[in-house]
Amino acid sequence: MEISLNDVREARRRIQGALRPTPLLEHPLLSEELGCDVRVKHENHNPTGAFKVRGGMNLLSHIAEQGGCDGVITASTGNHGQSIAFASRRFSIPCTVLVPEGNNPEKNAAMRAMGANVIEHGRDFDEARVEVERLCRERGLRYIHSANEPHLISGVATYALEAFEEFPDPDFIFVPIGGGSGACGCAIVRTALGRSARVIGVQAERADAFARSWHGPARVTGERADTFAEGLATRVTFDLTFDILKRELHDVITLTEDELAEGVRLAVRTTHNLAEGAGAAAIMGARKMRGQLRGKKVMCVMSGGNLDSRVLARLLASS
Repeated sequence: MEISLNDVREARRRIQGALRPTPLLEHPLLSEELGCDVRVKHENHNPTGAFKVRGGMNLLSHIAEQGGCDGVITASTGNHGQSIAFASRRFSIPCTVLVPEGNNPEKNAAMRAMGANVIEHGRDFDEARVEVERLCRERGLRYIHSANEPHLISGVATYALEAFEEFPDPDFIFVPIGGGSGACGCAIVRTALGRSARVIGVQAERADAFARSWHGPARVTGERADTFAEGLATRVTFDLTFDILKRELHDVITLTEDELAEGVRLAVRTTHNLAEGAGAAAIMGARKMRGQLRGKKVMCVMSGGNLDSRVLARLLASS
């Protein structure tokens, strides 16, 4: 299914009563570090601390408009789950979220506080997702895939619409890729507006199925996704987002665990914002490519700030 600029504008109309535009900020210390003009789109300032809530609000508004359902079910490592929980509560629709065993406890607590039934299952996101696909048939619930949902993508794309209205001509845009909905939204709006920005996806080296699939001749499934950046931790690619990004992305780069950790510290030091591993991936990806960015206009998407406080303490102590 093609997602148009009109779909994104309609999504903005639907979510504007519940969500405010997030800031696009210049941070001189970060620009100095990277040697270019950098603006950060602070999706970590959303009510759930991440960009995903835009998609959840848009999708659930459509479901509610069509008469609702007996309940929705999804798999998540936290930010997508919070998005669906937040929107489900607003539209009075029961919500179940499956998360991997040992998932970020603070994200689990946030989802429960929003009224979601949170169930731990499996060693990673993909095992939780497979169980969701079984349960949705058994219980007659509406399955919400974390990526293969056009209304999710058009919803999260509203962040890009806001950003281009403030910063119309970036040369590069860095955006993290887990399932790929955020990168898709950015690329769709960029192309529809006729802009020339190069969109660069950023992944974890230890969860690089998308990067290997994008660069290679065929899509692959990873054997592991053992990164502390849970927003990037998927072993597979998804049909809708991969097809869009295969034609729309300029490049995909990967970061080691040490680089992802340094990204979190870089965010704190230069922007005074708390970014989770995935949320800091964009600015760290830009730093990794800074030799190509000198004198350029760059936008980085800080996708989320829901970092486990125990992980934060460890990362700051090891700096």
